[in-house]
Amino acid sequence: MGRDDQAWAVFRCSLLSPLLLGEIPEAEREAYFRSLAEQERLLPNGQRKQISVRTLRRWWRRLREEGVEGTFRRPRSDRGRPRAKQQPLLDRAVQLKREQPRRSDVIINRILRQEFGRGLPRSTLYRHLRREGATRRKLGISQQKVRCRWTRDQAGALWVGDFEHGPPVLHEGRAVKTRLSAWIDCHSRYVVEARYYLRENFDVLVDSLLRAWTQHGASRELYVDNAKIYHAAALRLACTQLNIKLLHRPPRDPPAGGLIERFFQTLQGQLEAEIRAARLLSLASINRALSAWLTQEYHAAIHSETGQTPAARYEQGTRFQRSVRLQSVSGLFLRREWRTVDRDHSDVTIDHRHYAVDPQLRGDRVEVRYDPFQTADEPQEVQLHRRDNGELLGVGRLYQREKGAQPQPEPPVESGPIEPLYLDALEADRQRDHQQRRQRGLDFQSAQERNIWSLTSFATRIAQLLGRPGGLSALDSDELDSLRAFHAQHNRLHESLLRTAVAHAEWPTIPHVLFQLQSLLSEGDV
Repeated sequence: MGRDDQAWAVFRCSLLSPLLLGEIPEAEREAYFRSLAEQERLLPNGQRKQISVRTLRRWWRRLREEGVEGTFRRPRSDRGRPRAKQQPLLDRAVQLKREQPRRSDVIINRILRQEFGRGLPRSTLYRHLRREGATRRKLGISQQKVRCRWTRDQAGALWVGDFEHGPPVLHEGRAVKTRLSAWIDCHSRYVVEARYYLRENFDVLVDSLLRAWTQHGASRELYVDNAKIYHAAALRLACTQLNIKLLHRPPRDPPAGGLIERFFQTLQGQLEAEIRAARLLSLASINRALSAWLTQEYHAAIHSETGQTPAARYEQGTRFQRSVRLQSVSGLFLRREWRTVDRDHSDVTIDHRHYAVDPQLRGDRVEVRYDPFQTADEPQEVQLHRRDNGELLGVGRLYQREKGAQPQPEPPVESGPIEPLYLDALEADRQRDHQQRRQRGLDFQSAQERNIWSLTSFATRIAQLLGRPGGLSALDSDELDSLRAFHAQHNRLHESLLRTAVAHAEWPTIPHVLFQLQSLLSEGDV
């Protein structure tokens, strides 16, 4: 499925979603189709045309029988036929609105019928006026913005989600700023999902949503930011598949997201203040602290607006809950990349990892689909699809490419999954190596060869500047391992630079000091 197919699917689902969401009763379906057919629409290919009732019926039937996949674009039988244009009416409507900003849609349509013999649907008229900057507010008549009261009378009806900057952690010898992804129930203020990540992108958004849906089912509505990742076609298609209404925050209008912003303020003042003052170094450690704080503090405290604890309010009373079959939407969230199957090894490479495929696909150009969050590290399995129609060709599984070795052909897809005994062995080896590194502690000899300032002096001095008496003995094994990795990557460390980093660190902890050191070194301020 290409971008054009996604655009057409989103367009068709947006028209039919009121029927799926129950906003339009089944008895009024034909009337709704007739109202849609009266309006000229801008299609994903840039054309303007009206959509017939017959076409809408066909789209609706395919959506109910086949799901979102039934809305994918198919060849049209009426391609190339001319359609009537509404541009003269739209241009005249804008002119009339600019002449008199207080002129209503009723008056504008009355004038249009006198001049052109027909008017414009109210939704089409307002959409065009807004696009041309000819609304009352844009023309200076109405300055007061009408705001919705973002609340619901039952739990699970509306979730509000957003990202926020988090405290730095150590990752692969570097200090990295984290990003917090959170979803909060509007009725109860219960946080259905919250987790720190190392980045902010669509993959993180998908992981956060799937975790929330797995634990709490699907909400009736989602209210999100206006950022690019929240407008992804895959997200809109998944919401359509689950009968979720997707709402976006108005551009350049922060107060509309006040509910989630207020939660971020509470979290920063309570939890993150303690995280920054504590000796938490890893992403896993701050996520454990977040989970404990949500359970023991936030969800158990009386909320000032509701007068109840979020946990009690979420569980009591009327609750909207709908289970989610993740298999029905997970395919829409898979990352897609084009690869040519290696002729010598019969494999494809994703993120420097090799996946063995059927030798019959050697030299073929295929679409590789995979879940970047399938495991704790990297995906162990990928899907191969045909380039033209998206047909599943088979599965590629992670293996260790060796020079001169040829992977064994994979069994057909119908044969069922294979127990990942080899992958389990790889993970056990990784854990064993990690434990051995921690037991060895600091590799003084190799570090001294790379750096003018010895690792011993560096670690001892950073402990002293942080107010920890005892030198190296004041540092635990995780801290020593992180300092060793950081010292090995940077060869311009010295006393003056370290003092500057400690002085400018937001909190006197090793992650914050290393983050400042990293910034100073990258800027050349040495």
